[in-house]
Amino acid sequence: MVSNDVEALEVGDVCDALLLTPKARVIATLRVWRRGGDDFLLLTEPELGDAVLAELQRMRFAAKCEIEPEQHTSAIVFGGDEGIPTGEYGGPAREVLDAGLDATLGKAELERLRIEAGTPRYGHELDDRVLPAEAGLDQTHISFTKGCYPGQEPIARLHYRGHVNRRLRVLAVDFASPGDEIEYEGKSVGRVTSAVPGVALAYVRKEVPDDAELSVGDATARLHLAPARP
Repeated sequence: MVSNDVEALEVGDVCDALLLTPKARVIATLRVWRRGGDDFLLLTEPELGDAVLAELQRMRFAAKCEIEPEQHTSAIVFGGDEGIPTGEYGGPAREVLDAGLDATLGKAELERLRIEAGTPRYGHELDDRVLPAEAGLDQTHISFTKGCYPGQEPIARLHYRGHVNRRLRVLAVDFASPGDEIEYEGKSVGRVTSAVPGVALAYVRKEVPDDAELSVGDATARLHLAPARP
C-alpha cells in the first residue's frame, strides 16, 4: 500500500514512505517504524490520521491485518540515541514519543529549521495536486525495486521516461509570505509555500538558472545552490 519497502526493515528500523492515489497524488507522508516482527507504527501529521486509517481499512482485503489508530505526543530531540530518527530539520535529530519533555526550541525555530532543510509539509508544500518528484520525495520516500502499490505506474513512468516542470526549492529572501508569486525576467516562475524572515520554500520552474535573481513582491530572492531535498 505504501511507496517504500517496509518489509525490508529490521525490527527497530525506520523509513519514510507515501500513501498515494492511483494517479500518484499524495494522500499522506508517513514515517514507518517497525516496532516488532508484525507490528508497524505509521507516523503522520495529526490532521492526516483519519485519512490514512480510512485508506488502509478500505484496502485491507489484500492482506489479513489489524489496523488501529494511536495518538502520541511528540518531541524533537537534537542529539542522543533515543527515539525515531528524523532528517526533517537538517541535522541529527530524533522524534521521541510520549516522553513529556519540555521544549528547548519553539515552533517558530523548528519551522525555520524545516524550511532551511527543504522539508515539505502537508498543507503547505504538499496536497493532492502535488507529484512526489516535484517535492523531492522520489529521492527519500520511494523504492523503485519493491512490489506494486497504488500510484507506482505513474511514479515509475515519470522517473524513467519523463521529468517534472517545477521543483521545491529553498529561497534566500528577506521577507515573503505563503502564496506570493515569484517572477524572473518579468515572468511568473513559481509561488512561495512557506516562509520565515530570511528564508522561504517555493515551487520554482526547472528552467530558472541557479544563479538567477528573482523577485518576490518588493523583495529580491535567490535560490540555494542545492535542491531543497538532498
